[in-house]
Amino acid sequence: MIHIDLRSDTVTHPTKEMKKAMYDAELGDDVYGDDPTTNSLQEEVSEILDKEDSVLVSSGTQGNLVSLLAWADRGDEVVVGDQSHIFMAEAGGPSVLGSLVLYPIPTDEDGYFSKKSILDSIKPRDYHKPTTKLLCIENTHNLSSGRVLDLSYINSVSKISKLNNLNLHMDGARLFNASTYLKVKPSELVKDVDSVTFCLSKGLSCPIGSVVSGDKDFILRAKKWRKMLGSGMRQVGVIAAAGRVALRTTVDRLEEDHINAKKLALGLANISELEINPNRIQTNIVRFNIPSGKGEIIANHLKSEGIYINPGKFDLRMVTHRGISAEDIDISLLAMEKVIKKIF
Repeated sequence: MIHIDLRSDTVTHPTKEMKKAMYDAELGDDVYGDDPTTNSLQEEVSEILDKEDSVLVSSGTQGNLVSLLAWADRGDEVVVGDQSHIFMAEAGGPSVLGSLVLYPIPTDEDGYFSKKSILDSIKPRDYHKPTTKLLCIENTHNLSSGRVLDLSYINSVSKISKLNNLNLHMDGARLFNASTYLKVKPSELVKDVDSVTFCLSKGLSCPIGSVVSGDKDFILRAKKWRKMLGSGMRQVGVIAAAGRVALRTTVDRLEEDHINAKKLALGLANISELEINPNRIQTNIVRFNIPSGKGEIIANHLKSEGIYINPGKFDLRMVTHRGISAEDIDISLLAMEKVIKKIF
């Protein structure tokens, strides 16, 4: 049976070059700072992003968590988007583990906040209210179908943050997708943020890991939280080695995923029972609506055709990645047409 996995770019497998690098990696104890491969990855990331320091963590969720905990204290407030991954899909970690108050503000269909929403969220110094410490943005924005925040917007948000004594954190899980789409260096996208997390394990195809970057004092605090959360990972160079290969070999090919996503969106737009605007697809995430509410039925039938997607009632998501070819898109569209005819 055909098996085309469009559930997420997290399903990517490491390349042969990554596996060899992992096998041959020079190792040490990273908790002592002695793992040369991990140190090299962190130095390379810091150079790429033009940040003072970086630290390898187990996942994007942990990267965001240690970042929030490093910027804010118990009872402080963190402003997040009401459609952000931090707020919607990270199990409430900052509140449960850090006693932080997450304050959600409206996110438009492109993943942006209005200036008014940001300013209205910042609390006056009043003992009745938590102290607002941090603002978080997401680039690319998952629930907005992988839409990209542009440089001028990030700069404007940064100015608002600085004027109001807030730090600015970017959940850049798919940062390199954003930089590929905008055709700018990743360092340009993060120059106005105080910290950033990006994933190695999504479009970059590593088996595990994310990296957090910022100034040296921030990273020192993030490392303490990483240790407290049980992620002193010792000979972690076996993971870092794959990340070093990824930064050299898988970034340039991300545009292929974007092209395949656009092709997929254009095909889905020709199926009347689905709703999608292909012009909104910028990177590798394709979200579309199911007005009939039969999304879960569609997903289950697609699985029987060998096409894997996550189920949802009124909306579905397909994500392109290194394991998906242009031919796979054709096969998936034919399967979708077959399933729609069967259901409707």
